[in-house]
Amino acid sequence: MTAVHAFLSTFRGIGRTLDRGVDRLWDWDEEMMEAVSSARVLHLLDAVLLSATYLGYGYLWAAVALALIVFGTKADHAAVLIGLGVVIVSVFLSQTMKSITGRPRPQFHRRGFHHQFLSGSSFPSNHTTAAFAMGYVVLRLFPWWPNIAVVYTMAALIGLSRVYLREHFPLDVLGGAALGTWVSHGLLPLFARLVQ
Repeated sequence: MTAVHAFLSTFRGIGRTLDRGVDRLWDWDEEMMEAVSSARVLHLLDAVLLSATYLGYGYLWAAVALALIVFGTKADHAAVLIGLGVVIVSVFLSQTMKSITGRPRPQFHRRGFHHQFLSGSSFPSNHTTAAFAMGYVVLRLFPWWPNIAVVYTMAALIGLSRVYLREHFPLDVLGGAALGTWVSHGLLPLFARLVQ
């Protein structure tokens, strides 16, 4: 066997190993979605999780922004602009990734009007991307622990609701949380300089 054949054989072996690993990861993702969506304890929180999904469309962040605009200081107004910019970029990148990955959504049961807005692509979760982008904005601009606890609890509930309602796989939510945090971390200093 020549060195080239040995290399190609090793390369094919690595490829097969990676394929098996990815298949196991997808299987785990589907099993976890099934476990979350059928968990009896979460059925007790059905109304809370359904509400979290609706709030994740931006109603929650719009209400907070409106309160800061009406009752806030000049620094709060700047924070609203920063948050708006971060969310727009985060959701744009999330939607772009959806177009590139094209991962199909899990099979779900229609519940409520919001299903008419769903795209066919699953990865990453736009809801979770925006929620964790806003969580990071609050963490950096309003670093009082009750603020942080509330916004990250809401972000976690929004992400959990997406899996519970079978609209996303857990990896979609984890990917959205990572993307939103990363974009927010990268853009916050830039946007903070722009609004000064």
